[in-house]
This record gives sequence, C-alpha cells and structure tokens, in this order.
Amino acid sequence: MLISIIDYIISNHIQYYQAVKIHILISILAILISTVIAVPLGIICSKNKIFSMPIMNLFNFLRIIPSLGILVLAMPILGTGFPPALLALVVLAVPPTLINTYLGFKNVDEFILESSRGMGMGSKRILFKIELPLAMPLIITGIRTSAVEVIASAALASYIGAGGLGDFIFTGLSLNDYKMLLVGGLSIALLSIIAEILLSILQHGITRYQRI
Repeated sequence: MLISIIDYIISNHIQYYQAVKIHILISILAILISTVIAVPLGIICSKNKIFSMPIMNLFNFLRIIPSLGILVLAMPILGTGFPPALLALVVLAVPPTLINTYLGFKNVDEFILESSRGMGMGSKRILFKIELPLAMPLIITGIRTSAVEVIASAALASYIGAGGLGDFIFTGLSLNDYKMLLVGGLSIALLSIIAEILLSILQHGITRYQRI
C-alpha cells in the first residue's frame, strides 16, 4: 500500500505539490493572523475584567460552531475560495491562543510584579520584560494547539474551492479511491507532526532561560 501511495504521488507530483503548497499557505496565514488577534486580546482580558468575560465568551461561542458552518455563513459575503476558508480557520485558531495568553498573564506571580514596580519599572517595561516572557510557554502551547487544529481543519478549504490536500480526501471519497484518500489524510497528519515538532523546538529555544 505504501509503495502504491508513493507511486501515486510521483505520478501526480505537480498536483500534489500545488495542494501541499496551498494547504501550508492557508495554515500559516491562519495561525499568524489568529496569533496577532489572540495575544493582544488575551493580555487585555487578563488586565481588565470588564472586557474579559464578553471577549472570552464570544470566542468560546464561535469555537463551538463547526468550521463548515462558518464557511457556509461566510460564503454569501466573501464568496467561495481562499478568503472564507481563511476566515473559518482564523476563528478556529483564536480561542486556544487567547485562553492560554490569558492564563499565562494571570499566572504571573504578583510578588514578581510588585518587586518590578519597586525597582522603578514602568507598566510597559514590566509587560515586555517580565510578564510576556513568563507567559510565553503557555502562549506557545496555545499556538501549538491552534496549529494542529488548523492543519487538520484546512482540509475543508477544498470543499468551497480553496484547494489544498482536502482535494485528495473529497475526491477519494467521491470516487471510492482509497489511494487518494490516504494520500490526503497521511499528508495532513505528517504536516501536523512537523508543525508540532517545529513549534516544540521554538518553544524550547524561547523558554530556555527559564531552565537555567
């Protein structure tokens, strides 16, 4: 079976390469955009109780909506293709990073903050020099969770014509071709593993000072 899958990829390498490229592109964009949205919102929620409940509840509510449902809702506005698929993936990716950012900042020891203020550090310097580095392990963990979910869910992008490895899955299902189905499924699983390893290495490098 493995040999036949490899043969299929070699025979259809142009189509396969294009699908992998689109899948990686939409996943990276979704993760980057969601991180830019989630981290500042998580910081705001951790410092302001007035905003924390509405923002957290909103994104937790959006999280329970299936990605396919978001795609359907976005299609009348954004049409089909890449934009609505990206929107659905961003909505999916925000909650894990948002929640972990919130928890990371809330878990910073108040004694450390008081000591920093006592040393004459301003709020902005405390944020970037103390709180953010201490919260970073949890933030990266949230991004790792988001990345795995996004890569897996990006298969739905092909459902509305955005392309990606989902093309092999949906086509394989419609044609009852298990070879195509496995090519798509195994490739997505491999991308998830690679993303997890790369983000683990990044987390290890960023937080190495905490183990000294």
